[in-house]
Amino acid sequence: MQLGINLGYWGAGMDADNLAVAKEADRLGYAVCWAAEAYGSDAATVLSWVAAKTERIDVGSAIFQIPARQPAMTAMTAATLDSLSGGRFRLGLGVSGPQVSEGWYGVKFDKPLARTREYVEIVRKAMTRERLSYEGEHWTLPLPGGPGKPLKLTVHPEREHIPLYIAAIGPKNLEQTGEIADGALLIFPSADHIEDTAITYLRAGREKSGQTMDGFDVCPTLPLALGEDKDVPALADMFRPYTALYVGGMGSRKQNFYNQLAQRMGYEKEAAEIQDKYLAGDKNGAAAAIPQQLIDQTSLLGSVDRIADRMKAYAAVGVTTLTVTPAGFTLDERVAALRAGSDALERAGLA
Repeated sequence: MQLGINLGYWGAGMDADNLAVAKEADRLGYAVCWAAEAYGSDAATVLSWVAAKTERIDVGSAIFQIPARQPAMTAMTAATLDSLSGGRFRLGLGVSGPQVSEGWYGVKFDKPLARTREYVEIVRKAMTRERLSYEGEHWTLPLPGGPGKPLKLTVHPEREHIPLYIAAIGPKNLEQTGEIADGALLIFPSADHIEDTAITYLRAGREKSGQTMDGFDVCPTLPLALGEDKDVPALADMFRPYTALYVGGMGSRKQNFYNQLAQRMGYEKEAAEIQDKYLAGDKNGAAAAIPQQLIDQTSLLGSVDRIADRMKAYAAVGVTTLTVTPAGFTLDERVAALRAGSDALERAGLA
């Protein structure tokens, strides 16, 4: 099992430290550094900066938002980043959510599965550098009856095949991800539930396309906080606002994929209470309503030995790249958490 690091959103208050964290992850042998985007910083700019300042670590988009870019533009960006980084780019895609898609980008959040499939097909075709033509429900290239003609990508990517990941949560999306992608980006993963909530659907998609899980990258992201085992409850409290935002307030009441995931993990009553309080404006109450067990199950908390035991559990259920978000109030604390992740992987015998 490999380790990755997620820098999250640029502009979240830790920007001055993020590059130092990425460089330390590169020195420690982490496999990939991911950057996110929502409606603030864009991931491509951050990744180009990180790639320029590191040597070995891959850089990956987690995610490029599908409603934000035409698929040919994403192919251009992926090819450029792969070329500039010397073959170190991983392309992560996702549909985002209805509030961002329609409120920020003005793109209807409809038929996300069909839209994702077409998007991936166009991106893959463009990056082969053959002349691009496509007829689908959501995209037609070139547009009929006009001056457009099939064009081909002029940039030569460093590699013939750039790894393509999809951020997936729901069963249907997970199955399609297994069918059409090289890896899956997962959030709020519990080693106790990931087989039932994710991997079983990914496996079904792989089988549908005549493939196995061999070579498919199962890549969940977890916060990591270093401390003594007796302090795990306090460490868990650090992530209450983060968990409340996603489970309680990310998306609408009817379309909150993270709330639905918490329900599938057995927290139906708690997920409803968290959402009710968050949407009513009681963010503190929503955070307080989160069971400590839910946070502990979806984070890496405590000593290096405790984190190593958790890593063994994730590896045992099929996780191939474990991405961590090292927590801390200072750069030194974040670096210490990053090093603890590396030490734990070695102690678990997984390095």
